[in-house]
Amino acid sequence: MADSKASLSIDGNVIAELPIHKGSAGNDVIDIRTLGAAGYFTYDPGFMATASCESAITFIDGDKGILQHRGYAIDSLAKQADYLEVCYILLHGEAPNRTQYDEFKGIINNHTMVHEKLVHFFHGFLPDAHPMAMLCGVVGALSSFYHSDLDIHAPDQRMRSAHRLIAKMPTIAAMAYKYSIGQPFVYPRNDLNYAENFLHMMFSVPAEEYVVSPTVARAMDRIFTLHADHEQNASTSTVRLAGSSGANPYACIAAGVASLWGPAHGGANEACLTMLTEIGSLDRVDEYVAKAKDKSDPFRLMGFGHRVYKNFDPRATVMRDTCHEVLKELGIQDPLLDVAMALEKVALEDSYFIEKKLYPNVDFYSGIILKAIGIPTNMFTVIFAMSRNVGWIAHWDEMLGQPGQKIGRPRQKYTGEINRTFIPLSER
Repeated sequence: MADSKASLSIDGNVIAELPIHKGSAGNDVIDIRTLGAAGYFTYDPGFMATASCESAITFIDGDKGILQHRGYAIDSLAKQADYLEVCYILLHGEAPNRTQYDEFKGIINNHTMVHEKLVHFFHGFLPDAHPMAMLCGVVGALSSFYHSDLDIHAPDQRMRSAHRLIAKMPTIAAMAYKYSIGQPFVYPRNDLNYAENFLHMMFSVPAEEYVVSPTVARAMDRIFTLHADHEQNASTSTVRLAGSSGANPYACIAAGVASLWGPAHGGANEACLTMLTEIGSLDRVDEYVAKAKDKSDPFRLMGFGHRVYKNFDPRATVMRDTCHEVLKELGIQDPLLDVAMALEKVALEDSYFIEKKLYPNVDFYSGIILKAIGIPTNMFTVIFAMSRNVGWIAHWDEMLGQPGQKIGRPRQKYTGEINRTFIPLSER
């Protein structure tokens, strides 16, 4: 039942009465589904003011700097939970008790291996293939290994698919990295936690075991948590749209990977490192800060401010502390990291950045951490996809579990030719 109604009037005539619904938080929504019968569509490129679905997973208030998963504040989750606990919360809606957590962790551990024939998929890629290309292809190919367990209308099968994707994504991501540098694949170890296992598969070699630093593992886990879900972003909307057609979960997640690969979406932390490389050294920081302040200069500081968060990015505070912990432990001497810290100081102290609320965001700090750990920039978006994987799955599962779910079918404003006469080729 509608909480209230809005009347749409055109030239003084009431065209439609549109229900207004309230959510548990955030903006009210005007239900326009009957508007087409009155002969009108709404026009909203980029979906700037359109709610495409109903969801109980993630709430964002960009003006107030709020991000909550199932009602739990992101900073509390990042500081007090690990990534698998956050995965459980996103999938099931409640924080697990110890028994539930241990059972969930055991299920994920039991699914970390991939079928040995999947290894052969990688050998079909060129050695210089981008890791995101490999991730997209291999994740989509998983459906060929589980074709008897793809009934999207069966909640138990959907959940098994979710478990497989959460468990196998780090293995596939690490395999993409190893293949790109010509090293042998490293198998997962179930005695390690989720972040430790990923680092182990990334950096171990048969001749030498990789000793995982607890500080680095904790940083990696927080990167996973802080990128786990972000409401109806481009890649999540892509997964939902693909899923609305009845596509299998692996195809839907591969579609999300492809969408995230776009530089306007998932490439922000990689763009930060590219910017730091362009600046190059501490003696050029002031020059580039001046360029950033000059409205006539096309240069923009990457990793500062956020499209959604108009005040501050709630994820950045946790990531900032973690970034400094990692840099302190590793003691790395890297000119680009020095440049990054100098830019951070400017952004936190300079009145221009403070007034415009151009604070360092989560991508700025996560990019620095990943570089310090030794992860190459072409793997940054792969790690983003690993992290966001659970958010995609949670939204896909939620959508399929909602009654009355329909295939997505946006409308358009047509601007092309109309009623043209076709002349056969022989007469032209």
